[in-house]
Amino acid sequence: MTFSDGLAGIAKKIRDMKSSVETEEATKNAFIMPFISSVLGYDVFNPSEVVPEFTADVGVKRGEKVDYAIFKDGQVQILIECKKIGDPLDLRYASQLFRYFAVTSARIAILTNGQEYHVYTDGDLPNRMDEKPFLVFDLLDIDRTLVPEIQKLSKESFDIESVVSAAEELKYIGGIRRVIAAEVKEPSDEWVRFFVTRLYEGRTTQRIIDQFRPLVTKALNQYVGDQVNSRLKTALGDDTSSPASSPAGSTATIVQSVDAPIPLVPEMAAVPDPEVITTDEELEGFNIVRAIGVSEVAPERIVYRDSKSYFAILLDDNNRKPIIRLNLNGKSVKFVTTFENGKDAGIRRDITSVVDIYTVAADRIRQTIRQYEGGTAGFVGATETVATEDVS
Repeated sequence: MTFSDGLAGIAKKIRDMKSSVETEEATKNAFIMPFISSVLGYDVFNPSEVVPEFTADVGVKRGEKVDYAIFKDGQVQILIECKKIGDPLDLRYASQLFRYFAVTSARIAILTNGQEYHVYTDGDLPNRMDEKPFLVFDLLDIDRTLVPEIQKLSKESFDIESVVSAAEELKYIGGIRRVIAAEVKEPSDEWVRFFVTRLYEGRTTQRIIDQFRPLVTKALNQYVGDQVNSRLKTALGDDTSSPASSPAGSTATIVQSVDAPIPLVPEMAAVPDPEVITTDEELEGFNIVRAIGVSEVAPERIVYRDSKSYFAILLDDNNRKPIIRLNLNGKSVKFVTTFENGKDAGIRRDITSVVDIYTVAADRIRQTIRQYEGGTAGFVGATETVATEDVS
């Protein structure tokens, strides 16, 4: 089993069991110990490698313990403090990490609730744990670029000098990315002012900033969408052709994990209706939905069926599992229909551009797929959401 397989296995376990885990101890047993064992590769039953309820001999408050200490070469290397799944990771409630960091040989400290992990070192002052993590990841929404950095913490690859040397760069890169993500979602006055001063010749008043804010939001989302679509088209090997133009029987791929490529474009088995024309905009929307859904399922399981009325995107080519419907052919009105709340006819969400799928439907697309993957054959009343006689 590869390192990425181990991460995927824990993520699936969290998805399947998260709702039934209600205590910190249950979180440790269900998610954190398996992460230490299956992902990082340490023997949780070997006290020379992993010590639960670790107590240092000197220098800390009496009776205070750290949930886990990981040893390598006879020295404490990693300290782990645990919270209940779903609890916020606030260092105010993990003061023992600071104390133990100062009196042990550990250079790495981890605060986790089993799903989210905050990893710290002593980059600011020697033997004093930083107040900000250099590595932050969520097992249910893993950033693939961080996988090699997480792997450096494993028993097989552990190299404290390599981890620490990369920590400062990772801390600032991660911080910058989080700032950008927050600004893209809801631009601050400072962010909007940055663009206003470069584009608007008049005086930058609060009224002007408020007028520019939705324009900045839209422009940023369009840019992100353009970048994603450009990469998808590059993966297809053709900057101008659509997925429908791929040769019969061929399968284009993009590299989604460090281990293997995954299919991008499905083979369409159905005979197309000559009166149904699949537009480039609809295919762009399909690629966007598939790019969003790839965090939950293999992308080849997400397919489309075009009809005269709408463009349906389904899980497993099953009309009982509608993910989203796209209505993009109107001259002035475009909208999508999502199905995450079990509504018979879905929920309509108006958009101005296909790129708006990222902002109005990304979380709902993931939520819908997760509900289907949780064992539900389909939402109540969803059997007719994609009428068989309308799809090609």
